[in-house]
Amino acid sequence: MTPTGLSMNVSTTAKRTVLISGASIAGPALAYWLSRSGFAVTVVEKASTLRDGGYPIDIRGTATEVVRRMGILPRLHDAHIHSRRFTFLNADGGELAVLSPDAVDGSVKGQDLEVRRGDLGAILYALVRDDVEFLFNDSIDSIGTLDQSVHKAEVTFHSGKERTFDLVIGADGLHSHTRGALFGPEAQFHRYLGYCFAIFTMPNTFGLSRELMMWNAPGKAAALYAVGADNELHAFLNFHQPEPPFDALRDPDAQRDLVATVFAGAGWEVPGMVAAMRDADDLFFDTAGQIHLPRWSSGRVALVGDAAYAPSFLTGQGSSLALVGAYMLAHALATNPDHTAAFAAYERDVREFVAMNQALVANGAATLFPTTMRALEQRNTILRGLTTMPSATARPAHSALTLPEFASMP
Repeated sequence: MTPTGLSMNVSTTAKRTVLISGASIAGPALAYWLSRSGFAVTVVEKASTLRDGGYPIDIRGTATEVVRRMGILPRLHDAHIHSRRFTFLNADGGELAVLSPDAVDGSVKGQDLEVRRGDLGAILYALVRDDVEFLFNDSIDSIGTLDQSVHKAEVTFHSGKERTFDLVIGADGLHSHTRGALFGPEAQFHRYLGYCFAIFTMPNTFGLSRELMMWNAPGKAAALYAVGADNELHAFLNFHQPEPPFDALRDPDAQRDLVATVFAGAGWEVPGMVAAMRDADDLFFDTAGQIHLPRWSSGRVALVGDAAYAPSFLTGQGSSLALVGAYMLAHALATNPDHTAAFAAYERDVREFVAMNQALVANGAATLFPTTMRALEQRNTILRGLTTMPSATARPAHSALTLPEFASMP
């Protein structure tokens, strides 16, 4: 029985084998639901182990119901960050507004969750590790056939191993290798949103606890986020860049140089953040972008989460879409013995929900990262007004999808 009291229909799926590429969020979530439905699941992950820590992510709306049905909602409540306040600063470092987090980020107090990415990953892994085969420190090198008329997908791993599976699912993120093998270079499907960002950790020398401080100038933002009262801060440097810096994406030293150049002369604590970035061993640099694909599957291979429909961090919905997409894909496979029909049902039922959440990006960028002085002044006026507004109500896009129930066993 599942934590919701529902038994999964295993009568038509018990012998099907599935390889999932990626062990972040979508991958383990999909593995859970498929395993409960009688599939034999293998997850391959290029990292040597789970990634711990990580920046905070949100679980909202329909995704909250997914984790409730998984039985992990209490553990996620225990891991919830409980941020106390967001403080916005002027270009000179002066205080502009102090707000409750839910007034800014669209979350609903008492319903939506914010946890470290690593905490969610660890909880998902603990849920499936005894029932799912994990292959760490390996990856898919090639998929021998994408022809749906062939009864198996022939997979060669980077380690040199060769195996066959009924289905292969790419849950390997924004820069998905599986998507590249399926549909071609990322540039065809990546919609650049005009921003670059650098995330890293640095010492908490400011005495911050469960709070965020954000500094803005036109086209630039710097934030320090303390998810607890410990000695570590998540530092965030975001800036507008009209064209994506392709060279920097492949060169960590170039990334550091680019960020330092953009923020040269900035006020507040930005110089210290740039210096800490130079020494950080966990720097993550990327562009803000979305993935828009005409379809999410080909033959016996399909995509889920950021690999299929990354919404970008500007929406705050990446993790939620991963959880919901995994649930819906698993449901489609559990209720359709034919994978072609299952993939079609998954896409039919989820695409509108994805489109609604990807559309949130316009509000996110305009609110937090204005690129002109006029837009910044307008944003600041909005923030001052928020201090007198009630807590946010759920955004329709977060809860626009009603989850189907898995069928009971006969």
